Amino acid sequence: MLHDLPVGRALRRFRILNGIKQGHVAEHLAVTQASVSRWESGMHEPETAMRERILAMIAASAGNDADAALKRLIETSSAPVHLVCDATHRLLAASPARAIAWADSADSFLNRSLWAFASPEIVAAEEGLAGRGWYDRPFQRLEFHTGHNGSAVIAVLPGTMRWETVPLADGRVGRITTTIACDPA
Repeated sequence: MLHDLPVGRALRRFRILNGIKQGHVAEHLAVTQASVSRWESGMHEPETAMRERILAMIAASAGNDADAALKRLIETSSAPVHLVCDATHRLLAASPARAIAWADSADSFLNRSLWAFASPEIVAAEEGLAGRGWYDRPFQRLEFHTGHNGSAVIAVLPGTMRWETVPLADGRVGRITTTIACDPA
């Protein structure tokens, strides 16, 4: 499923937020500026190996001191909330209220993509992000209803979910995922 994510648009947002020109990205990836332009516009998708290089370049990390307050807020929240890299869905932090529905501690999932645990409604919401301009500007917000994902490892419970993007200190973008309300059992 990770290959369904619009890596070109995520690359464009990363570039814009960090003031990086397409030519610099092209030089870093040893491709032409035209290739970068086609990826960002969605005209072409990068090959698998290049896609992995792009994801490694834009992947968020909340492990530095500048993001410590954000991580602490997430990790001590009484709400079911977690923070992931918006481009790769790698877990950066989770609240105890979120991790209570997980088979293991939040620490065991840190820096792992949670995309494999997405419910069908989460997948559908993700597919609609590009059309909403999600990757074109920072500080996005979306609320939607999700059903159960059927996983005993990381359970997604039916209810209303909110996604909010937040710029991280390393220039990448994080996504705060909050369960607003669970459906009655």
